[in-house]
Amino acid sequence: MRYRFYTADVFTDRIFGGNQLAVLPDARGLSVEQMQGVAAEFGYSETVFVFPPREARHARRLRIFTPGTELPFAGHPTLGAAHVLAETGELELSGEGTEVVFEEGAGPVRVEIRARGGRPVFCRLRAPQPPEFGPPPPDGLAAVLSLGEGDLLDGAQAVSCGVPFLFVPARGLDAVRRARVDRALWEELLAGYWARGIFVFARETERAGSDLHARMFAPALGVEEDPATGSAAAALGGYLGARDGARDGTLRWVVEQGFELGRPSILHVEADRRAGEVAEVRVGGSSVLVSEGTMEVPD
Repeated sequence: MRYRFYTADVFTDRIFGGNQLAVLPDARGLSVEQMQGVAAEFGYSETVFVFPPREARHARRLRIFTPGTELPFAGHPTLGAAHVLAETGELELSGEGTEVVFEEGAGPVRVEIRARGGRPVFCRLRAPQPPEFGPPPPDGLAAVLSLGEGDLLDGAQAVSCGVPFLFVPARGLDAVRRARVDRALWEELLAGYWARGIFVFARETERAGSDLHARMFAPALGVEEDPATGSAAAALGGYLGARDGARDGTLRWVVEQGFELGRPSILHVEADRRAGEVAEVRVGGSSVLVSEGTMEVPD
């Protein structure tokens, strides 16, 4: 059977930047095995399959696959799907701001679609879960990243807002650029750990206006390196929100990612602190529609 698809670049305002995404706007009839096969065929970090919602008040139900597994939540597929569905008229826009709810494995995800001239220009999601903090990471993270102990700072911690990531602060931009995953050490130290992706970042940036420079590696998910990771950015909001400020209120960061892959990506992160705790995290960015076509999916 033939299925229509679109591709988009997410967390960028220009084509051939950001993180590539495939969107099947009507995936009814596809099995889990077929969806996994389609995701592997595209080879992008994620492919999103769109279904009618289970609850009429929600916009759509999304299922998200990497080339190797299904995810309960992911940021760039959520935002990219919102942009593609709005750009192609599958979702109706109401003025300059439209809010929709997508059903995902981690729970309902609210997305705000900002429009100009009737077209989407920026999408922002609310993480489906408040930050959850994981167990202490194992020793040896510098070696896993092919770095020296002096390249990393203290404070590595795993956090999840739907998908867990291990956050590793680096001393500077050069250390982040030199990071390479040692697969043998990864298998030895991190294959069974709570977080399945490792997010290394520094406060030194390439781009004026950015607050952090980051890279994300997730061999366990079939993603060697991701150009832009919205679910990790959401969890990063929980990580930073617990550290970057003693007062309640809204904290904001601009994260640059994907520069080492030649796909510059800009992610906008917000965290609301209430009574000393991070209560809500939001992640946003721009997207660009790239292509459309049909794919033959065998039974």
